[in-house]
Amino acid sequence: MRKFTFLFSVVGLLFACENSMEDIAALNEKLDTQVERAEIVEILYSDSAKIKVKIAGPTMLYHLDRKDPKQEFPDGVKVDFFDQFQQLSSVLTAKYAIRLEQKQQVLVRDSVVWESEANEKLETEELIWDEQKQKLLSNKFVVITRPDEIIYGHGFEADQDFSNARINAVEGRIAVDQLEDGVPTDKPQEKPIRPRKPQTIPKQETQ
Repeated sequence: MRKFTFLFSVVGLLFACENSMEDIAALNEKLDTQVERAEIVEILYSDSAKIKVKIAGPTMLYHLDRKDPKQEFPDGVKVDFFDQFQQLSSVLTAKYAIRLEQKQQVLVRDSVVWESEANEKLETEELIWDEQKQKLLSNKFVVITRPDEIIYGHGFEADQDFSNARINAVEGRIAVDQLEDGVPTDKPQEKPIRPRKPQTIPKQETQ
């Protein structure tokens, strides 16, 4: 029944003098745009019969736009990365994600936490995973927590297994054994906290 309705719409456009073939093509493209919804989704990426990445989420919206197909995870996402021996190497979580098929990129936002099996942790508000280059990138403020230090700054780049990780513009570095209050580093924070700079009190002149 849907096909007949569309056919009558096209016929009406053909007989209307003010509408051109470009209008018909635009209408056809608009009608073809759909969104499919799936629950409890798991996507596997493999190379030479070996699983490299697993993406999972409670909800996925598949945008079927032919020019810009994408998969959206509005209720959060978890990405598992595996090494060459099929062992889990790192885990990425966020409250929102979208995969752009043509660019082969996954953009994650909101409370992004990336943890490796080597007890390294990255916290930021936005991160891009480039599937082709197997790189993780960010131009936002980031905090990296390691067993012996905490580093914070702007911009980040690393391999997807957390190797060769670096902050582009380091703003500070804190040794874990120098933390005054014993701030725990094993619990993920809702948002990266920028360490406060010590305040300087102006000296008063003596008369």
